[in-house]
Amino acid sequence: MTSEGLSDLRELMVRADERALAASGVACLERCLPLLGDGAAGPEALRPLWAGLANGPAHWAVRLAEARELLKGPPERDTGAGADPAEADDAAGIDAADAVRAMLDTAPAAWSAAPLRAWAGDCSVTALALHRRLGAGPLDDPATPAVDPLSTGELRRQIRMLQLLAAGEGPSGLRQALNAATEGRRVLAAALSRRARGTGRA
Repeated sequence: MTSEGLSDLRELMVRADERALAASGVACLERCLPLLGDGAAGPEALRPLWAGLANGPAHWAVRLAEARELLKGPPERDTGAGADPAEADDAAGIDAADAVRAMLDTAPAAWSAAPLRAWAGDCSVTALALHRRLGAGPLDDPATPAVDPLSTGELRRQIRMLQLLAAGEGPSGLRQALNAATEGRRVLAAALSRRARGTGRA
């Protein structure tokens, strides 16, 4: 991940229209879905939301509500003092899952550039931070340049998606953006699988 790449991403977001901004946030969610765990949501959970992007303001708020219902989190668990060590280990994954759900929960229902741009920016930072956590340890400042395959790939996909939609390719651009997001989701799922094998956890 480079400072030049981050600068390119910010510039693309400044120029993006409502559909590109909404798609940027949804794509970040798509790539981070594996952090919700195997039983939390299937790979098709966000497909209605992607479909709603094609119709913009006509379907956005309705599809958003549907996606939130599908991705509701489990009840909170006690991970404080006296908690079982195994449960405490799981807490890091729960924190990541909470961050992913927060990306969806904070999405604006209004199809308007200003709130969508703020949301897309927040999703971008969160997705980069989560990828960096898995690829190179904790990240205090998500804007700090670093070199690791996961966050570098995530930054590249964020840039590519906005470039596709800026080209004005309509439904074709959205399909390509979805394909890129799906690829990123599989990359993260594979990284999580490798990490689980390395720590002896399923």
